[in-house]
Amino acid sequence: MRQAGLEDDLTPLADCSQCHYRDTLLAAGGCKPGDCCVVAESGRQIDRFFRAHPEYAADYTQDSFWERRAIAARYLPAHHLRPLLTDPDEAVRRVLAYRVPQEWLLELRNDTDREVRITVTDRLPEHQVELMAGDPDYLVRVYVARRLPEGRLFRLAADPDNEVRRTVAGRIPCVSLGLMAYDAEAGIRRIVAQRMDVDDLGMMSKDNDWMVRYDVALRAKPDLLQQMLDDSEEEVRLAARQRWRTLNLARDR
Repeated sequence: MRQAGLEDDLTPLADCSQCHYRDTLLAAGGCKPGDCCVVAESGRQIDRFFRAHPEYAADYTQDSFWERRAIAARYLPAHHLRPLLTDPDEAVRRVLAYRVPQEWLLELRNDTDREVRITVTDRLPEHQVELMAGDPDYLVRVYVARRLPEGRLFRLAADPDNEVRRTVAGRIPCVSLGLMAYDAEAGIRRIVAQRMDVDDLGMMSKDNDWMVRYDVALRAKPDLLQQMLDDSEEEVRLAARQRWRTLNLARDR
């Protein structure tokens, strides 16, 4: 069996003889082939180079290699970032979305890459988050639903995506939960039943999903609970009877 040796090392190596840092950084030990090198097409080596020499990052904003531009963008001073807002590669723009000042973020709100738009949504000041509520990608709207002020969540209560509505159901003020009491998704109606003010639970006591009615029975007041003692589903009847006994015992103490 052949022992592993240098011939098996697949570490990318650049040609130092053609590098313009040959007589400066290389000669002074500021870079090292296979380890700290901006020329090699190796993200690890490029990152080590810019980490050691961030002052050179501005020289690579127009480089032909996308990964070199993306890594350089991590080390650029903020005032050098603007030209990269329209970089053709989404990996570069993703770095920009994390790094640019908040006041520049809206310039990326319609980016073609959803990861960029998600980061924008996550970083926007709270009063601007609603500007992303009409995004065509459901995951962007999920982030909107997580950050939007509770009083503005009603606009997403009828969103076409279940995950967005599920997030809304978990955050929307209780007084607005009635907007979602008849949601098409039973799992979302369960969240509503678990959070809704007990005085409003009557509208969900006849839900066509027994698990929703079960959640109602666990919280219902006596008048509504009495109506649920004869529910068509055994699990709901058992929950209603158990709660009925609990309420009666508490009252008799």
